[in-house]
Amino acid sequence: MMRSSVSNCPVPTDQQPLNEYEELKTSWLFRDCTLNWREYLTNIAWIWGLSWLVSGPVAAASFPPQKYAAHFVLCGAAGASLGVIFVLLRMYLGWRYVRDRLYSTAVFYEESGWYDGQTWIKPQEVLARDRLIVTYEIKPILQRLQFTFAGLAGMYLIGTIVWHLF
Repeated sequence: MMRSSVSNCPVPTDQQPLNEYEELKTSWLFRDCTLNWREYLTNIAWIWGLSWLVSGPVAAASFPPQKYAAHFVLCGAAGASLGVIFVLLRMYLGWRYVRDRLYSTAVFYEESGWYDGQTWIKPQEVLARDRLIVTYEIKPILQRLQFTFAGLAGMYLIGTIVWHLF
């Protein structure tokens, strides 16, 4: 974990927004967003493929592959995409939470439990540093996730059109 550059910061180390950002950036799920596009899409494809383990049998029960091959594939693909959507939503909410904590002028923290919450106002230099991190590090990650959501929505639209053609 990074140490705060502010020596008199009363916020516990694990609740400081900069440290929350560093922890999120290195955690196994959230770091996928920081990879290059090829690796990122490969990981998304793996999640989609693993989601087929659940959606495939459900689709096969609804549309026997021998009789309704196109409907089986479309239904299974749509079901598998739900797994991707849930993972992407979790990543988006995690990154957005850290973005909000970094961007905020005040940091809410708990000293020892839920009953003793405090608020610390960031000094100007800490606020400027945190907002630079939001602008140059977190904003592109959130845009990538939004772009991925838009791509999935487009695929659902195409799947719906193809569904009605069969």
